[in-house]
Amino acid sequence: MQRAGRLDGRTCLIVGGTSGIGLAAARRFLQEEARVVVAGRSPEIGRSALEQLRPLGAVWEYTLELGLGEGEVVRLFEFALDALGGRLDILFHVAGISGRKFGDGPLHECANEAWDHVMRINAFGVFLTNREAVRFMLDQPLDATGLRGTVVNVGSVVDRSPSPVHFGTVAYAASKGAVRALTLAAAARYAPDRIRFNLLAPGLIDTPMAARAVNDSRIRPYVATKQPIASGPGSAEDVAEAALYLCEPAGRFVTGAELVVDGGWCVSEGFREGEAPSEPPDSP
Repeated sequence: MQRAGRLDGRTCLIVGGTSGIGLAAARRFLQEEARVVVAGRSPEIGRSALEQLRPLGAVWEYTLELGLGEGEVVRLFEFALDALGGRLDILFHVAGISGRKFGDGPLHECANEAWDHVMRINAFGVFLTNREAVRFMLDQPLDATGLRGTVVNVGSVVDRSPSPVHFGTVAYAASKGAVRALTLAAAARYAPDRIRFNLLAPGLIDTPMAARAVNDSRIRPYVATKQPIASGPGSAEDVAEAALYLCEPAGRFVTGAELVVDGGWCVSEGFREGEAPSEPPDSP
């Protein structure tokens, strides 16, 4: 007998699902027999993602400008619920931005524009999608595993494990801290309603948004020691596998969790520019 997929028949909306971590997650979810709507801000990138994903299963694409606010998110959910047959089992919110081009940086240098823009997309955007999702999920009947729905948000290790020399962006860190607090508060409030909320906290992952750091010759030696499991950046697939666990029925008893996917970032020092990387100690 053929084993059913780990997300067999489940419906999923991935906000930020047309590139990077979101695209890798969409690929894995479809491989595990989910039905998926992916949303991203670029129509061209969205079309390319759809071409890659269609051979894997039932998938739809929506172009989303998250910064437009509540009305745009409401329209997204109307589209997604229509495509998915009126039920949403999983919301995976990956979408976010770096604010460097707007002037994000250390606190004394961070521009007002950077703070406002990053918080609007990274924190307010998560608030809007999570609120819309939980409103739908509260009215859904329990599924076969006893759940009404699952929400997984993407934070970052930098809100708990700062790296001020190479990754000193206060607005970005604050926005991800807000996502972490929102996720935990929602997990506590909606557990009695059988709706799970969990957080993924990646380290530096090789995605289009992280291209500056990934390709910077000054940062690469630092990351090699800061994330020693991979001796450098992780892959989008590393995070997608973690997301799959948090979203699948096998994880039904997990809520309010923060799953760190960082190759050792939070438990490693790294070394600064101009220093020599330390050698690992000899085995005893």
